[in-house]
Amino acid sequence: MHAAPAVDTAVDTALAWDSLAVELAAWQAAGKTARLFWRDDDATRPGPVLDRLFAVTAAADAPLMLAVIPADAVAELGDAVAAAAHVSPVQHGWAHVNHARGSGDKGAWELGLHRGAAAVLADLEQGRARCADLFGAAFLPVVVPPWNRIDAALFPELAARGFRGVSAFGRRSTAQPVAGFAIANTHVDPIRWKDGARFAGTAKTLAKLTDELAARRTGAADDREAIGLVTHHIALDAQGWDFVARLGGVIAAHAAARWIAPADLFAGA
Repeated sequence: MHAAPAVDTAVDTALAWDSLAVELAAWQAAGKTARLFWRDDDATRPGPVLDRLFAVTAAADAPLMLAVIPADAVAELGDAVAAAAHVSPVQHGWAHVNHARGSGDKGAWELGLHRGAAAVLADLEQGRARCADLFGAAFLPVVVPPWNRIDAALFPELAARGFRGVSAFGRRSTAQPVAGFAIANTHVDPIRWKDGARFAGTAKTLAKLTDELAARRTGAADDREAIGLVTHHIALDAQGWDFVARLGGVIAAHAAARWIAPADLFAGA
């Protein structure tokens, strides 16, 4: 059974967009520029849906961090990325497999220590080699952990192997847990995952984004941390596509906001 789509009233939608506009105006009045980035997860192959993602982000002048599942990625994905200059492929774990079953841990983990660090690192090295082969110099050696979970004990080993950072979800506790290794997390997800993936709604999604913006503007959160939007192109419904296209354009057009390139998030690493 498919879950019902999110329902926003016209009033809710208008108020949400108005609230975002007011917050961005406050940034402009303060002489500040909000920094946002766009990450999309679970890429494995080209096709009409990925083409749509590339077109929407290009139209919004939004550089895209594309998290690729190395074990499932087909060779043709490399060609598609090569033709999209605004796309930076990164590594989405290895095979997007849950190794935490039976461990008692809550949630799914591919990059926990349930198998031991050596096995996890071997998978990530294999994934890195696959991504380098597919994407060449376009590949940004950053780990996006499946389900946004990774054991921090792996960070020093990842840094030693030349990975430049991690992108998960939620406000980070530190910008660089290890020298040369940065954290650039996402914070806003327009998809509601419980009981089947569907658009979470304009009001709810924009409220989260507006809260993140306000927290950085007022100093309640680290204003050096860029705000990340995370999408899953294979799970976006019609309402979700309409929303992200509109949001992309709003950010691109505003004088006090800009989409930033994935490489800039890890420039100090």
